[in-house]
Amino acid sequence: MRRLLVAAAALVLASPSAAAGGFRLSSPAFRSGGSIPARFTCDGADVSPPLRWTAPSRGTRSFALVAEDLSTPQVYTHWLAWAISPRARSLASRTRPPREGRNDFGRTGYGGPCPPAGPAHRYLFRLYALRVPLRLAAGAGPNAFERALRRGGVLATARLVGTYTRR
Repeated sequence: MRRLLVAAAALVLASPSAAAGGFRLSSPAFRSGGSIPARFTCDGADVSPPLRWTAPSRGTRSFALVAEDLSTPQVYTHWLAWAISPRARSLASRTRPPREGRNDFGRTGYGGPCPPAGPAHRYLFRLYALRVPLRLAAGAGPNAFERALRRGGVLATARLVGTYTRR
């Protein structure tokens, strides 16, 4: 059920500036559509990858970030973060954003890709430029995060996809 909600929300929250390519998310550690290095997974140091983004839409007052495995029967949340400064244009590896939520591993913070052996899994990182900062307590879960996003005045969404295969 949550997978359908997340997919629907991604369509609804996509903005013209995101569709036009004005707001972009990237990582110096892997190219879009490419393999996420093991260092950023449970097979390595399990630290967050470095992320960079371009200037957001005018009126951005905060950023929020989510990373999810889209290859599971239900979307599996690996990272929820918010209250990221509107002046920020990157998060270094291992950086802890001001507020982080509970991932589907049951921990607060980043949990790297950790799929079962088999075909590659697809991981979607989405950065939201927000008109209004999210009002969430630290440790909030994916459902609360999604509800807050709907109230947060999403101005633009930038996306980055990576893959990981566990052998």
